Parts: sequence; structure tokens; C-alpha cells
Amino acid sequence: LENHYHDMQDIEFTIQNNKLWILQTRNGKRTANAAVRMAVEMVQEGLIDKKTAVLRVSADQIEKLLHDQLDPKAIKAAQHVAKGLPASPGAAVGQIVFTSEDAAKWKEEGKKCVLVRLETSPEDIGGMEASEGTLTARGGMTSHAAVVARGMNKCCVSGCSALEIKHGATKSAVINGKTIRYGDWISLDGSTGKVYLEKLPVVKPDVKGGVGTLLGYADSFRKLGVLANADTPKDARVARSLGAEGIGLTRTEHMFF
Repeated sequence: LENHYHDMQDIEFTIQNNKLWILQTRNGKRTANAAVRMAVEMVQEGLIDKKTAVLRVSADQIEKLLHDQLDPKAIKAAQHVAKGLPASPGAAVGQIVFTSEDAAKWKEEGKKCVLVRLETSPEDIGGMEASEGTLTARGGMTSHAAVVARGMNKCCVSGCSALEIKHGATKSAVINGKTIRYGDWISLDGSTGKVYLEKLPVVKPDVKGGVGTLLGYADSFRKLGVLANADTPKDARVARSLGAEGIGLTRTEHMFF
């Protein structure tokens, strides 16, 4: 069946009176990692061509694999406390701070932190840059926190309605009835929007394996160049390392905060 459909199959069957009956088959669901591996290996096996492999993996799946991810094994054993909007992909693990000033201070001390805010504003640019990621109670996929985090290649979970934080609070907040305090460990999954009140391990992206191979296939078919959205030297270096041909957009207002 897989040779016939040229794809991994989810097969339903039953056995009755020692006879096998195939009930139905359909293309199987798969994670982003599995989708890339299957596409590349099927090309190597001669089952599909390179163009089919590229079309079989979505842009969202590729984007997830270009960012840090929470360890899948650790996620299975963990329990998320709340869920917001997956505003910017990636993973963020650090200790909670409630102000941008504290985030900058923690970075100077070599500590990893996550900025937790009611919502962010242009004055929080420094804190967002200093932190591993941002969690906000308000805002959507196009909020200030979401747009800036994506530009910075930082994880962000926005619009987490379970987060109750008083305006001006600097030491504690409440999330789903649980009190979180300054310095507590927190982990954010920017791909799903889930929030964990514990320190989870992070897996770094590997663009030299299957992802790199698949993007190489895409280069042979694409007609458009890829320019990055970068506001800092670090963003520019990361973009170029991932294959961007240059910088297409820089927001100058970030130079003043």
C-alpha cells in the first residue's frame, strides 16, 4: 500500500475466522521531524521525486524545526498548567521576571529568565532581548509581543487568559489558580502555546540533517529570494546561518530602547 500511494499509511484491519480483512487506509499523520525524515528517505529510495518531497512538508513544520524545542520525551512526562497562543515558535526555559529591568539585570549576571507581562510595549524591547522568551496575559498573534518576538527569533506565548497579573506587579502573579513568583522556573512551548511550571530540557535545531537536505531540494525549485527580518546583529547572523540571502527589513525604532 505504501509503494502504491507513495506515502506512509495508517491502515485499519481486522482478522475474522483466521482471515485478514483490510478495512481502510489513509495517509498517516506525522510530526514535523517525522515529515522531513520520511520525505527525504522516500526520495533516497526512489519512491517520490524531490519536488513532491518539498510539497509534502508544510512551511509551518519547517519553521518549527528551525527553532529550539522542548525535549519531546520531557513533554510527555510533564503537565502543562495553561495554554495561550503560539505567537512565536521555539522554546523558552528560565526563571520568571516581571520587568524588563530585571530581565536585563539577570542577563548581565549570566542567568536565564522568561519575561512575564500583562502585555508588552516598545519600552520592553530590551527585556525581551535579554530574556529567553515572553509570556503575556493579553494580546494575539499580531500583538506587540508576538511581532517583536518573531523578529527576534524568540519564543513567545501571548493571550494566556489563565494568567492573572496585576498592573505593575514585580514579584508574583497567578496562573490557573497557582501562584508563580519571581525566580520560579517556567518553560514555554512557542509551537503549541503550552506553559509548564518546571525546568524542561531544550533540544537545539539541526539544519545539517534532513532539514538541510530538504531545504536544498527547495532551492532548486524556488523562484524567489529569501531576505530576513532582523533588528540586531545577532538576528542578522542567525538569519544568514539559516540561509537568508540578506536583510530585507530592519525596524529602526528598536535602536532607541
